[in-house]
Amino acid sequence: MKRLLTLLSLCLFSLGMLTACNTVAGAGQDIQKAGDKIEDKAQDCKDGRC
Repeated sequence: MKRLLTLLSLCLFSLGMLTACNTVAGAGQDIQKAGDKIEDKAQDCKDGRC
């Protein structure tokens, strides 16, 4: 019974970690896209098109 509980706990922990990785990866992509937009706007202003 103790072994079953340990395996179940390990499975739940693993699923939680996978979900967290996907969330962090998605947030990183969103931040990167925002940074790209800011960089593009800064370049436009530098070129005098602001």
